[in-house]
Parts: sequence; structure tokens; C-alpha cells
Amino acid sequence: MRYLMMMLSIWSISAVAQSQKSAVWPAGKKMALSLTFDDGRGSQVQSGLKLLNQYGAKATFYVMPNAIEKTVSLWRELVKSGHEIGNHTSLHPCSGNFAWSRTKALEEYSLEKMAKELGESNRQISEMLGVVPESFAYPCGQTFVGNNEKTQSYVPLVYRQFSSGRGWRDEAPNDPAYLNMAQLTGMEMDGKEFEDILPLIQDAAKQGYWLILAGHEMGASGNQTTRLAMLEKLIQYAQKPENGIWLAPVKDVTHHLKAK
Repeated sequence: MRYLMMMLSIWSISAVAQSQKSAVWPAGKKMALSLTFDDGRGSQVQSGLKLLNQYGAKATFYVMPNAIEKTVSLWRELVKSGHEIGNHTSLHPCSGNFAWSRTKALEEYSLEKMAKELGESNRQISEMLGVVPESFAYPCGQTFVGNNEKTQSYVPLVYRQFSSGRGWRDEAPNDPAYLNMAQLTGMEMDGKEFEDILPLIQDAAKQGYWLILAGHEMGASGNQTTRLAMLEKLIQYAQKPENGIWLAPVKDVTHHLKAK
């Protein structure tokens, strides 16, 4: 009898906790899901935009000014379609441990240099697209500047300049009850099939979490590519009312949670 009472108590606490998390999201929704894409790559506006617009699915694109300038007219169309533009720095600085980043290594950055780059990137994006980015994604998911004893986090800088900052290749979705807006987790969707992503969605729905998926190229195959066939299945699944998924850009979810 005592064991039965204990199990009923555990079930009751779990049910209440789940009910509280569900109440965070718009009526009838079990979770939030955001589709995000980095770098401002050409395939995003040349291939991916058509698919997103076909389903009326809105995504967040973290761009660099020099990456979008050659196709700026297409990026303006993307903005007009209701998608969010975020900031991804100007130079995409990462650790000098990557040979391709030696000339823009985070180890050689200071907080002042990073602040200047973020501000300049926002200014250029605003001039090109007519929007000021609110959301930020850390290049390579790395959040530091400096080296050895001079290493510092630039997370507080992102917190002051943006409504959110997103990581890369993280291991779990975001719990709305314990949220660091400047360090939102982003889980990779490049190279994945829908069957690989589905368990992440189902677990997030069960927990009442916010799942942010992150990708790069948008196409059929290739390195760092979110497959359009997978993306179409994902959107179709997310838009079925019975699955209780709120599919929305990062900015919309951020505003919703801050209002709560």
C-alpha cells in the first residue's frame, strides 16, 4: 500500500510539472521548435526558401554581411516572407586550432574587438536588409576570446546586445524553466534523416522543451547540408495539430518566454 501511494505521488508530481511546462507554450502546444540556418549561404535563398515558403514555415537565418551581399535581393525577399535575420558576426571567428581560422582566431580577439565586430555586422545587415538582428549565433559554438590566462567569455556581451545567443552541436533542447537566453542550445540537423530528428522532437514534446535545430547548406547532399527531403517531412510533422508543436523563429519564442 505504501509503495502504491509513493508511485501515485511521483506520478502526480510528474503530471503537475508537465502541465506547468505545457502552459508555457501557446494554447494546445506541447513544445516549441525553431529551424535555424547559419552563415548566410547561397543555397538557403536559392533552394531552401522555396520549400519553407511552400509550407508557410518561418525560420531564423544567422548571416554575415559579406556572405549575403552578392544575393542581397534574394535575402530581401526572404525578409519580406517573414523569416528572421540574426547576426553571425562579420568574419566568423573561431579558435585558431582550425587552420582556416588562423587569421581571425578568437584567441587574438578582445572583448572590445568582438563588441565592435558585432555592432558593425548589425549596422551592415540593417543597411542591406532593413532589419536590425535581435538574435545571435556563436560561430563554431565557441563563446570565448583571448588565450590562456587572458581567456574571457563574450556571453555577457551577447546578452547585452541581443535578445538571445545560440550554440552549436549541443546535446539537449532548452528547458523553459531553466533558461540562459545568451546560451541557448542548438542541435545539429545537417546530414540527418527525419528518422534521426524525430526522437529529438518527441522527447522535447514529452518534456515541454524548446528544440532549436541548426543547419547550414540547404540541398539534397553535401558537407554541412540540411537535406530538403528531411526538412519537408519535419515541417509536415510539425504542422499536424495533433503533434502539438509550435514552429516559430527564435525571436518569436524568445519574446514569448520573456513575456511569460
